[in-house]
Amino acid sequence: MYLRRCTRTKAGKRHAYWALVESYRTARGPRQRTVAWLGGMEEAARLGVQAAARGRPHQPLLGEPAPQYQRIDLQSIRAEAVRDFGAAWVGLELARQLGLVQWLEQQVPVGREEVPWAAMALVLVLCRLAEPSSELRIAEHLFAHSALAQLLGVPEAKVNDDRLYRALDALLPHKAALESHLKQRLGELFGVSYDLLLYDLTSTYFEGQALANPQARRGYSRDHRPDCKQVTIALVVSRCGLPLGYEVFAGNRADVTTVEEMVELIEGRYGRADRVWVMDRGMVSQANVAFLKAGGRRYILGTPKSLLKKYERELVSANWQQVHEGLEVQKVAAPDGAPGCDETFILCRSAARREKEQAMHARFVARIEEGLKRIAASCQKGRQDPVKVGQRVGHLLGQNTRGAGAFTVTIGQDLRGGATLQWAKDPTWQDWASRSEGCYLLRTNIADWTPEDLWKAYMQLSEAEGAFRIHKSDLGLRPVWHQKEHRVQAHILVCFLAYVLWKTLGRRCHQAGLGDEPRKVLDELGRIRVVDVVMRTDTGGDLRRRCVSRPTAHQQILLDRLGLTLPESIPLTDEAV
Repeated sequence: MYLRRCTRTKAGKRHAYWALVESYRTARGPRQRTVAWLGGMEEAARLGVQAAARGRPHQPLLGEPAPQYQRIDLQSIRAEAVRDFGAAWVGLELARQLGLVQWLEQQVPVGREEVPWAAMALVLVLCRLAEPSSELRIAEHLFAHSALAQLLGVPEAKVNDDRLYRALDALLPHKAALESHLKQRLGELFGVSYDLLLYDLTSTYFEGQALANPQARRGYSRDHRPDCKQVTIALVVSRCGLPLGYEVFAGNRADVTTVEEMVELIEGRYGRADRVWVMDRGMVSQANVAFLKAGGRRYILGTPKSLLKKYERELVSANWQQVHEGLEVQKVAAPDGAPGCDETFILCRSAARREKEQAMHARFVARIEEGLKRIAASCQKGRQDPVKVGQRVGHLLGQNTRGAGAFTVTIGQDLRGGATLQWAKDPTWQDWASRSEGCYLLRTNIADWTPEDLWKAYMQLSEAEGAFRIHKSDLGLRPVWHQKEHRVQAHILVCFLAYVLWKTLGRRCHQAGLGDEPRKVLDELGRIRVVDVVMRTDTGGDLRRRCVSRPTAHQQILLDRLGLTLPESIPLTDEAV
């Protein structure tokens, strides 16, 4: 037996009904007869009747939804509520791989709030990854134009700037626990060895006075904004740039004063083990070296540029060993010549760095010379106060310190009491610059590594510098608009969590042979949209389905390489309908 579909026209409309038909054989061939008229039936009922007619019960596959069919008016089909989907969805998938979603749901306390703080924290982190924006812009624009409401189950009407600010407050107390969890999970996912720890600092400046933040101070600005208050951020990452943790210090905190505190914090959280600390010359002081040695810690450190003066003979010697094209090294004695020194000093000479420093010196020298010519011309035009001329010269040299040593400047006084200005280039400075350009000195207490291994380890500091660059350019760390101390720290924490997602995507891309540009992958997949398709049925009602746009061939390749499966649709919630 089987089901037969029959149709009839009534009042100008075609209607379908079903009949149960039996086949049987006769002497004149096979024949059919109607066993029962079943009328109009839903798909699920038809499947059940058809399975019974075949002598077996109908049992759909586990998780298989029953097919549904309705007649629709093709002229009435329309699209509504087109939202950005791809970037937020990718970020959420990465957060699930890191166990971040589950961790937040379990660890962030649930109170009487209408929306869980864990969900609001994810809104902040995913927006920071996909399109860095302020909390106000998220509430007023970004959230409504993204699929976050559907992905996280957070109603659009419940997202406002006040709730986002309070989510920052709820997230901040979990900073240390989050860092520990993510460090553990990153190690499991990518087999990361935290034997080499790269430590560096940066600063980020404020818009506004930040009077309620005692850490907001003026200091050395890496952003070239000495007019603004700032905070200093210390970051520790692995050799591949995966973060272990960070701390926020006052904006006027000297780099060398942070080393002991940061090393003890990381060791107290993760243990001392057999790690090697790598730091640049800004961290080096006799006290810090003594601290590292006293704890039996291994280290590779940069040294101040002035220390090269003690190696003038070695710079012009023929003892250089080529590590690879453009790089030479040589092992040298300790600068103080003390016998029995337990440190190794490696002199390095880089052709690429030499070209860079030559260009910098030439640029600063040209600026100073042009400025001195202008000051001299003003002295010749009219009588100038020698004190003010000296101040102008000092300001000029202070702005171009890299080339200040190239000039000998003399300020005198003529018979009328006006200022005179004379200058000359110092050949000694030029000779030293030509010998030392591209050279730098490393110091370490590791005795069993080759000079090449030591140099490669020190060059990994570029990963820490790259982490700061990503924080500032791609994740919108600067400028800081928050004025209160705890809000500033929470803002930095959100940027840190977004950076962890960024690096996770970067590692996935590297493993999949997609290069090391997560932003390009995120931008490409970010073009995927979700749209509500609305269709008018023959019963007069509307049928609504929330569909994900079909990926392009390029997008599908990225998804396949990353092992991600794009959903075809998203269930409609009551609130969304």
